[in-house]
Amino acid sequence: MARILVLEDEERSREALRNMLCHISADITVNTAADLAEARLLLHGTVSFDLFLLDVNLVKEDKEDSSGLIFAEEIRSIIKYEFTPVVMITSVASLEIEAYRRIHCYQYLLKPYSEADVQAVVKKVLSHVRAEEKPYIIVKKNGINYKILCEEIVFCKAIPRGLCLYLKEEKMEVPYLSIRQLMEKLPKQEFFQCHRMFAVNKTYVKYYDLVNQMIQVEGYQEKIDIGVTYKTEIRRLLNE
Repeated sequence: MARILVLEDEERSREALRNMLCHISADITVNTAADLAEARLLLHGTVSFDLFLLDVNLVKEDKEDSSGLIFAEEIRSIIKYEFTPVVMITSVASLEIEAYRRIHCYQYLLKPYSEADVQAVVKKVLSHVRAEEKPYIIVKKNGINYKILCEEIVFCKAIPRGLCLYLKEEKMEVPYLSIRQLMEKLPKQEFFQCHRMFAVNKTYVKYYDLVNQMIQVEGYQEKIDIGVTYKTEIRRLLNE
């Protein structure tokens, strides 16, 4: 199931676009907005969107209008939509570079577009959306938000004023994030805490050593301590 928000002020174009999208699949739900006010109500409502199709120019009598870009920036200011695909619709090709620079739009639809054009873009976008349905977390470092797939995290370790994520291919230090806060974000069925300073992805555990109170994981030589208060939980994991 995918949900798409369409922002288009022209009624005929709006309904035509809705029909084109619905023809792609019965699993697609389309919400439409005729102006910024309606779009904002949908954006901050109870449902989540997998794709945004936004007309750049919502005030046709003003050739310099780019209120669709304003809404795109509002979308990007919401953490859960920071990486959600945005496709801009316009009759002014020169706005393309500006859109890519400011809000990192996924692609462009230049008016007049055909149903084949719309369906090709949307099918491609949704194929990526489905591929990215794996669990992930978003962490902030140096003012930049990073999207990290949970399956890429081998283990994490508390460090002064933050923690270090030990990923499959690299290490990443994240300031002002605690083990407890991270555990609240991670899938509980995949991760466990074994020490006040360590949390581990079950998938990468090579062995548990309860005698020496340590865990060895794939890809790293570093020994991960098992805290005394966590021994019972580790035994439970071993008996699953």
